[in-house]
Amino acid sequence: MSLKIFKYNSRLSAMERSNELNKKVARDSNYKMSLLIALGCFTGLRISDILALRWNQILDAEEFTIIEIKTGKQRTIRINMQLQQHIRDCYEHINPVGINAPVLISQKGTVYTVQRINVMLKEIKKKYKLHIGNFSCHSLRKTFGRQVYNMNSDNSELALVKLMEYSIIPVYQLLKDTWD
Repeated sequence: MSLKIFKYNSRLSAMERSNELNKKVARDSNYKMSLLIALGCFTGLRISDILALRWNQILDAEEFTIIEIKTGKQRTIRINMQLQQHIRDCYEHINPVGINAPVLISQKGTVYTVQRINVMLKEIKKKYKLHIGNFSCHSLRKTFGRQVYNMNSDNSELALVKLMEYSIIPVYQLLKDTWD
């Protein structure tokens, strides 16, 4: 894939727009997708790590620790009060089979696949008339990355390296070019 195609197809939604989208999705009683959007945008976790989460890790927790599936590294994520409340609300509406159950389970009782999540995100993009090029699982992580970048203007690259486990500066330049 060329840089030009990547640049145009991977548009980011702003954090404010993702918050508004999340509220609309929750109001429409799609609590699983609302929770996915919130977890992706506020934690920066990869979709594989979100799909591996269980309720006992995140419900009523101020922080949780995971071993990242892609990197094998341990990572501790803090949960702010707003996200804690949203997790609690989603838990009550979703009414999972138990506290040890995975967070995102389909009607068939299996954990969603990345492909199915992407299809559902495309449906959300269409339903809510989102004006972004390509809305996929990775868009949520990029929204988080953009927020980190914006909030750390002096040390944005260092903040992204530390939080998102990127290891080389050219990756930042590539991401920055997609945001501009």
